[in-house]
Amino acid sequence: MSQTAVATENQAGRHQEVGHKSLLQSDDLYQYILETSVYPREPEPMKELREITANHPWNIMTTSADEGQFLNMLLKLINAKNTMEIGVYTGYSLLATALALPDDGKILAMDINKENYELGLPVIEKAGVAHKIEFKEGPALPVLDQMVADGKYDGTYDFIFVDADKDNYLNYHKRLIDLVKVGGVIGYDNTLWNGSVVAHRMRR
Repeated sequence: MSQTAVATENQAGRHQEVGHKSLLQSDDLYQYILETSVYPREPEPMKELREITANHPWNIMTTSADEGQFLNMLLKLINAKNTMEIGVYTGYSLLATALALPDDGKILAMDINKENYELGLPVIEKAGVAHKIEFKEGPALPVLDQMVADGKYDGTYDFIFVDADKDNYLNYHKRLIDLVKVGGVIGYDNTLWNGSVVAHRMRR
């Protein structure tokens, strides 16, 4: 294998390991930001879960460390207490949320794969925040439909984070807009998709 091919393979491996979802087109710059600014501020439980997730065959699905810290900061800024997460994977963003919430904060977490969530659960438990999480296994849309029909959940969520099947983002939004409170926040992961949205608009 040529030196160029080896370098490309190593770069791809590092790219995948860190869960790279940045708009930055330079992996070297992104790695510099992680090593000098993000990783030194990363709580130990999140570091442990990130390293566990890096060994999972689907590790590219994880929330990146810089995004996790952004979520944590955002939740503190809006004084979030009642939150929801659709698409959990091993729970890195879920842990970031749980660490940001007050002790009586709550997270309704939904994912179709409980096995992935249970991979990160021991770390979440060790961090002392598992009591904040209500995990539901299965598709989120039926649960959301029931919550909307019930009526008592309208306007009760301070923050909702969606990192699930992209084809259903609009369907999620149509339901979540009733559940988030006025002044609350709904965050959608991957909406800029590594800059492809901007690139597409520039080509038009």
